[in-house]
Amino acid sequence: MKSLFYLSILLMCLFSFAGCKGQKSYGQKYLQLSATISMPGVKGRIDHFDVNVKDQLLYVAALGNNTLEVADITNGKIIHHIKGLDEPQGVCYIPATKEIMVANGGNGDCYFFNAYTRAKTATLHLGSDADDVHYDSVTNKIYVGYGSGGIAAIDAVSHQITGNVSLSCHPEGFQIDDANSKLYVNLQATGEVGVIEIGKMKLVNTWNKSHRNGNFPMALDALENHLFVGYRHPGKLEVFDTRTGGLQDELTLGADCDDLYYDATGKRLYASGGGGYINIFLLQNNNKFKSIANIPTGNGARTSLLINRLNKFIVAQPAGYDHDAKLLVYTLSR
Repeated sequence: MKSLFYLSILLMCLFSFAGCKGQKSYGQKYLQLSATISMPGVKGRIDHFDVNVKDQLLYVAALGNNTLEVADITNGKIIHHIKGLDEPQGVCYIPATKEIMVANGGNGDCYFFNAYTRAKTATLHLGSDADDVHYDSVTNKIYVGYGSGGIAAIDAVSHQITGNVSLSCHPEGFQIDDANSKLYVNLQATGEVGVIEIGKMKLVNTWNKSHRNGNFPMALDALENHLFVGYRHPGKLEVFDTRTGGLQDELTLGADCDDLYYDATGKRLYASGGGGYINIFLLQNNNKFKSIANIPTGNGARTSLLINRLNKFIVAQPAGYDHDAKLLVYTLSR
């Protein structure tokens, strides 16, 4: 029985590898792999991460390992581990307080840590499945998606909940639009995009033009009023007009997309997916987007972070049968 089990695992790996390598690669000039940071001993799924730009430190939520990995980007190595977490999913660095907040999917707790001593400074319980996190430096608030349908607003200094909005299902990716006092959120179970009025912390509208589901990642171009939504079933990128909710553009997206980022300077959208590719799209003069790159990474390399101030795009690849978990550090070509 054991031999059959190992044979099935081997065949799965071979088919997965073949599928990943079967796609056409192009546009490598837009991203140059400049470093690889190994994460030995880190097992299982890797979720979101955030950065302390000043010190060039990356905070990686190693969900399957129940740790937060701290990577030194400059020197290309892991320098600390914060243990004792329970399925960490979302993380943010708070420059105003020099703290790190980690959202735990297992117990629903949000832990605050001193970024330099790594001592725990506060715990906030949200109920269950604390997930995606965004820090708003304009208002000094942290927004956390959690449970079977909620987003909480947390004061970054007092560590207290200041608002909450109820949703029809668990929220996935979301974005903050400070200029219009809106928050856009993916309601994956229904395939809808929810529009929240931040001042009232109330859902005021929903958009669903394609009737797809599997909408996990989201990105925002506030200047040009573009909202980018990534769907997995099938892999599609949809571009909405934030003023009307109208569908502006639709493109093919790589498999198992988990993160989207928009670079307003270069007018490029970056997408990473577990199918093993980075997709890059460029805004054209006709307000449409064009695919300009399909860059191979590795199977399962789903989560990523665009760091404009460091000119970096970093992708996490979980451990495989023949390699440790690692961070792929790319330099942007402008």
